[in-house]
Amino acid sequence: MDPAKKQMIKDDLDDFSNSRDYYRRIGKAWKRGYLLHGPPGTGKSTMIAAMANYLKYDIYDIELTTLETNSDLRKLFIETTGKSIIVIEDIDCSLDLTGSRATMLPPPPFHDDAAEAGYDKSRGKRLNILTLSGLLNFIDGLWSAHSGERIIVFTTNHLDKLDPALIRRGRMDMHIEMSYCGFEAFKTLANNYLEVEAHPLFGAVEELLRAVEMTPADVAECLMPSKRSARDADACLARLIDQLKERKAAEEDKESKTADEDDEQNAAKEEEEDKRETEKVASKSKSKKEKSEACQVVTNGAHTGASGVSVSSSTDSLLIDS
Repeated sequence: MDPAKKQMIKDDLDDFSNSRDYYRRIGKAWKRGYLLHGPPGTGKSTMIAAMANYLKYDIYDIELTTLETNSDLRKLFIETTGKSIIVIEDIDCSLDLTGSRATMLPPPPFHDDAAEAGYDKSRGKRLNILTLSGLLNFIDGLWSAHSGERIIVFTTNHLDKLDPALIRRGRMDMHIEMSYCGFEAFKTLANNYLEVEAHPLFGAVEELLRAVEMTPADVAECLMPSKRSARDADACLARLIDQLKERKAAEEDKESKTADEDDEQNAAKEEEEDKRETEKVASKSKSKKEKSEACQVVTNGAHTGASGVSVSSSTDSLLIDS
């Protein structure tokens, strides 16, 4: 991660953890939400662990797919303690969250009393299933009953799939994009894994990272010393460079194929347009020719008629003279 972004996050965490009096004065629950979004392997889970380690908070990892009702969610939240980070990973696919408070469902099995399971027989609806509105209510209101500070973190690989109501400011106060590995992040990884702060191969790595997208997880895998190379920085960096070159070649090949396909499609399109234009010109020429021939026939007919009139007139004149 970029050092400036990392420092910004640390400053925000410090401000939050030292703001007990501020939240008490304004009458708001002492909580803060963070949304971590980005492709898989960009360090979202690692970021959560780093936040907990930095603040010395406990982590509660909530799996929404194991919950059936809003009551189940409420019980879990009540059991959390102060100085905790509540995590819901992959929020976009953890649950089919909708704004509906009740969904048409068959009566719950193994219950003599349907009302006990939150089922309304008259309307054929289960009244207390886990819903988006239920989750939002607990984020907004339930924590106000707790005095301890709490952080909630959502992670997602697909930001565009989330309901805007779920991630608006005030719920998810800080949106953090976890992107592909840049050179600064690489240097941090190289220092952590290889204990090197500078190396002659760093220049080649920097140049390739500008051209190729690689996640921090993949970079770390390349830098992980093998049993044979131990902490041989040369070997690990060479392996990383080879991987980056392979990806660059693959991307260039893909781009070349795409360009060729586009060229073929454009050529076919131009050929089709030329064909239509040729047919159009031929059609106009044919139509013009047919009109010309029709005019010629009409003209010839007019000449024939005029000659007949002349003969007839001459005959009449002769008869009169006789």
